[in-house]
Amino acid sequence: MFAFLRKLLNLNNTSSAPLLTEQDTMKKFLVAGLGNIGPKYHNTRHNIGFKMLDFLAEENNLSWETAKLGDVTIHKKKGRSFLLLKPSTFMNLSGKAVQYWLDKEKIPLENLLVVTDDLNLPFGSIRLKTKGSDGGHNGLKDIQHTLQTTKYARFRFGISDAFSKGRQVDYVLGEWTPEEEAKLGERLEKGARLIESFGLAGINNTMNTFNGT
Repeated sequence: MFAFLRKLLNLNNTSSAPLLTEQDTMKKFLVAGLGNIGPKYHNTRHNIGFKMLDFLAEENNLSWETAKLGDVTIHKKKGRSFLLLKPSTFMNLSGKAVQYWLDKEKIPLENLLVVTDDLNLPFGSIRLKTKGSDGGHNGLKDIQHTLQTTKYARFRFGISDAFSKGRQVDYVLGEWTPEEEAKLGERLEKGARLIESFGLAGINNTMNTFNGT
């Protein structure tokens, strides 16, 4: 534990030492939760990626450390290592952080999972996909541009489209309603299990188990 913390604390822009020690690359996963940094964005709908990873970290007593291009922590589960990443690049430059950590940790693209909000799904709905368009989402758009592919797994969390014409930005950057807050805990727990299943059971089994729940 102390060696891991020292490694994290000594990270800087020139550090090349990987955090994950597994030799088998198929046992290493990068889970990138999308959001914007700063207190004013903390509890907004657009930051559900951060919120999901915060939930997973908290239930496993994990500590976040500031590293290059984001905050990171490591979640180990049944022989798998999940590098959790909250990019510090702001939403529209998410690809830079994702690419950096994929390369640094030598994690294969098929072991990348991006957690993001989705206006096209009802509140609390969860959908896992193996690929797809950016759907107008700036974070996904930048990841697609940086990685030069749409073939990466994404976990879409529904925030619904309950906003009036011309109010989309205010809506996604707005905070959860009390009614939504009351239901978030159960949905976050479900999402945390989906993330673990992605690494433990594979994406196809995970889609069959969790999509539509």
